[in-house]
Amino acid sequence: MRGSIVKRGAGYTYVLELGRDAATGKRRQKWVGGFRTKREAEAALTAALGRLQAGQFADPGRTTVGEFLEHWLDSVAPTLRETTAASYRATCVNWVIPSIGSLRLASLTPGHLTQLYASLTTNGGTGGRPLSARSVRYAHVVLGRAMKDAVEWGMLARNPVRSAHPPRVDQPVMRVWDVAQARQFIASVAGDRLEAMWVVLITTGLRRGEAAGLRWEDVDFDAGTLAVRRALVSVGYEVKVTEPKTAKGRRSVALDDLTVRALRAHRARQAEEALAAGDLWERTGYVFVRDDGRPLHPERIGVMFAQRVKASGLPPIRLHDLRHTSATLALAAGVHPKIVQERLGHASISITLDTYSHVVAGLQHEAAQRVADLLAVPSDPSTAPAS
Repeated sequence: MRGSIVKRGAGYTYVLELGRDAATGKRRQKWVGGFRTKREAEAALTAALGRLQAGQFADPGRTTVGEFLEHWLDSVAPTLRETTAASYRATCVNWVIPSIGSLRLASLTPGHLTQLYASLTTNGGTGGRPLSARSVRYAHVVLGRAMKDAVEWGMLARNPVRSAHPPRVDQPVMRVWDVAQARQFIASVAGDRLEAMWVVLITTGLRRGEAAGLRWEDVDFDAGTLAVRRALVSVGYEVKVTEPKTAKGRRSVALDDLTVRALRAHRARQAEEALAAGDLWERTGYVFVRDDGRPLHPERIGVMFAQRVKASGLPPIRLHDLRHTSATLALAAGVHPKIVQERLGHASISITLDTYSHVVAGLQHEAAQRVADLLAVPSDPSTAPAS
């Protein structure tokens, strides 16, 4: 198998030799054009020849979008977190392939994709209901990565996703509790079997999977810290143990006295439960467990939280909003954003500043006034602060 490069107009085209037809003996070729430079065409031809030799695609021009996406999902899955790979596959299988899977990959245009997004927005959800703009935009992101790989693999000359127009996603209003509401929730769960978990979530800002994955070996009572080393995540409702998303996600979090006391009481209560259950208790080592010692399902934590919020009479918020509440209260209390970033496990401080910009903006006014107070010259020299 071989190929060649041909200049056509202002661009370049590669010609892939596919051998002779077994029945007619006629020469078969595949022409793929639209490359701006000869070097781009040569790179695409090399990639196409490699795939043909590996038997991945018999003919790039005949490959459908669905066939390519199935192959692409299998190819990239080993490089992704298991949850990410599962969400990519669900997006392609549920939303993309049913609509445009039969189209030839080489004929896919930005217009096809924009039409797909409009259709998903109208009736792409369960039972024909509208799909949220955020979900449609996620499909756009997944397709963007897939088609980028298609270009790099020589299957496409250009990425059509780059010129498609997904719906705009409005930034959701962040819902958090204030200090009084956070106190009311803690008071409402006093005596709850998982009281310590709710306290930990509010005071540390841990994600639900991080709290579910916490083991007693990660808690240092003497130092007053807990270590985030793993998370429990749901993949098709099956619980998987994963590493933190980023290097910053693997972290040590300082604990306050309230949280330490709650965890000590929780450990004592758990020991009593294990003793009462006897052989029925599974010694998994997790801090927050079911009544038989098995770890909590991350999605179940969200359900339990909603039940407790309803019972408390507080304004309803999502479980993840406890993380936002923790960060907001810390920033409002004057904790430096860098410390908040480290406690939350954000990859960079810019994520923290962007996420909580509404809080940081208020702190800027306070900081400005503090600097002004330092520079102000008092009318009575005797009231000046000592240097």
